[in-house]
Amino acid sequence: MYAYLIVFAGAGLGGALRHGVNMAALRMFGPGFPIATLAVNVLGSFLMGLLFALFSLKVDVPAGLRLFLTTGVLGGFTTFSAFSLDAALLYEQGQGVLALIYVLASVILALTGLFLGMGAARYLA
Repeated sequence: MYAYLIVFAGAGLGGALRHGVNMAALRMFGPGFPIATLAVNVLGSFLMGLLFALFSLKVDVPAGLRLFLTTGVLGGFTTFSAFSLDAALLYEQGQGVLALIYVLASVILALTGLFLGMGAARYLA
């Protein structure tokens, strides 16, 4: 139960940070291009890589802190960072083809799911 509360708290913080980036980008750049989403995804992926490497090198980081920062804060900030880490780990494990399949399947199936959901909502409305 403790782990769920840690992730919950981190996700709330990450979501609030993402909202802040969204609002700042909207004020600064307008609604023409999803710069906030791009920035959040790139920054979140960078931070996930940084934290993963630091946690790999430093074994005395408490598991709760790892969960709070990665699954919680970065998960609430952007799930793209988890996707990026999964793809990178597959690649680093010598599974380059599987990493490519994962990336392509994730993008294609996620977009397909989005369009199917939009179509279902339009049909039901």
